[in-house]
This record gives sequence, C-alpha cells and structure tokens, in this order.
Amino acid sequence: MPRYVFLIVENEGGYADAHPAEMEKVMAMHQDFATAVASSGATLHGGEALQPTPTARYLRGTRTDGVAVVDAPNPELKEVLGGYYLVEAADDEQALELAKLCPAPHGYVEVRPVWEFSNPQ
Repeated sequence: MPRYVFLIVENEGGYADAHPAEMEKVMAMHQDFATAVASSGATLHGGEALQPTPTARYLRGTRTDGVAVVDAPNPELKEVLGGYYLVEAADDEQALELAKLCPAPHGYVEVRPVWEFSNPQ
C-alpha cells in the first residue's frame, strides 16, 4: 500500500496564547484522528509535532564549502510546518478522506505521496 505524509501547516500565532483547555481539545482531536486511521484499515506509521520556528535552524548550500546556517530565512512567513503524520493508505482517495480528519485548526493539511524507491539486493 502506498504511503503518504500529511504535513500540518498552520499559523503558529494561533497557539501562542492558547488556553490549556484549547490545547487539550486539539490533542484530543489528534487522538481521535489516530483512532479513525486505525478504524479505516489504514496504518499510521507515526507523526510528530514540531517546536515553534524560533527553535529552527536552516542550512543553505549543504555539502558545499559555502554552507551557511541561518536563523530565519523568511521571517514574514505566517504559516509554517507544525507537524506531520506518515500514513499508509489503500490509495489517493483513502488518503484524502483521512486527511480531511487530520486536525489543523489554524491552517491546512498538505497530502504528499512518499516516493517509493526500490531496494536493490
């Protein structure tokens, strides 16, 4: 079965002043999502929430002599990658139906198929 990455892209400001009860509600939505994936016959291979962008470092020109580490290459970004799930689904249609259940209250979910490479023996 094909695998898909569900990229959760959101406005970080939506959580900046969130009340603990709101955060608990969002976490419950993620637990419900995991249950829905399992109930559908698809497989959730994992996922993670990412720390806010101020904790990130960006490397430009990797594997060159001019590699540079940058704190914030585009500080005007409003929506950023906040987390992801790796889901194995029957097909694109099932992946999209599951993605509709993925919580992103302050943004959207991008669904991308994983590029499967053969493993030469």
